[in-house]
Amino acid sequence: MTNHQNSQCSDIRRTAIVGSGLAGLSAAILLKQQNHRVTVFEKSRGPGGRLATKRVAGGSADIGAQYFTIRNPAFRSFLEKNAGKNCFGPWQGRFGFQQPDGGWQAFPDEERYVGIPRMTAVSRALASNTDVRAEVRIDRMARNDRGWFLTDTSSRRYGPFDHVIVTAPPAQTRDLLANSGLMNLASILDGPVSAIHPCWAVAAHFESAPVAEFEGMRPHNAVLSWIANNSSKPGREDPGQWWVLHATSQWSAEHIETPADKVTDAMLEAFREVAGCAAMPDQTVAHRWLYARSDSDDRPGCLWFPAEGIGLAGDWLSGGRVEGAFDSASALVTTMTR
Repeated sequence: MTNHQNSQCSDIRRTAIVGSGLAGLSAAILLKQQNHRVTVFEKSRGPGGRLATKRVAGGSADIGAQYFTIRNPAFRSFLEKNAGKNCFGPWQGRFGFQQPDGGWQAFPDEERYVGIPRMTAVSRALASNTDVRAEVRIDRMARNDRGWFLTDTSSRRYGPFDHVIVTAPPAQTRDLLANSGLMNLASILDGPVSAIHPCWAVAAHFESAPVAEFEGMRPHNAVLSWIANNSSKPGREDPGQWWVLHATSQWSAEHIETPADKVTDAMLEAFREVAGCAAMPDQTVAHRWLYARSDSDDRPGCLWFPAEGIGLAGDWLSGGRVEGAFDSASALVTTMTR
């Protein structure tokens, strides 16, 4: 009896995950199902990653990922089982993209999903049964004969762990690996780091609807890459309407150090031009994403270094979409547990 219990305990792997976006939470849940003891470390106050929401007067606005697709049946099954069917649903909006001549066409027909009542509902539901240590920024790692030990920016130490999974953006992942003396792994990320681009986001509230034709738009514009009526998403019961604007990667890079108020003014001016309206918002919130989108064609799905016991996962490794974060985590867990 005692020997059997000891054998079971020795089979339990201890895994640390850095980052509680969808990739980190998916990996944590999938590994728990494989009898791993998992601890997730998150530098912010709560989980989410790209599934980000800003609290605003009267409600919230999704300033990160605007929606997600479910092309992989395993992703739907995962969400329904681990987050619940009520925390996400289809966004029945009208979507259009603008051609160079100024004309508009409808998006290809595809179901698009959002968190309900906000995008963070998905990540918070997934995190509810996961050991997430919030407001812990892991700064470096070191391994001895007992395993990996992680140290945060306040010099607190965690461990030991058999494996470490990092799901942060490539620039932050490279810094962590370099700080840990893993230069051979850090150098692998030089290419992915250069392929990640920033994005300015602005949420603007209007007392009355400024645009009627579409709820989501991809304009042909030098400043804006995306415009959406956030209040049209299911579960949002905002007085008036909150609209979310995303700037193009090039414009964002050119204005990466521009003050937020000037960025907001320029993006609203572009919005009025695209929408053909003179409406002025009564509230605005700006957010700068330093690591928003990858344009790399190298999509290995995940990276696993068995000699070190270190894995990397994230949407940047699998096409850049929200669903890609799950695909990347799933691929990594499969590779680790073969």
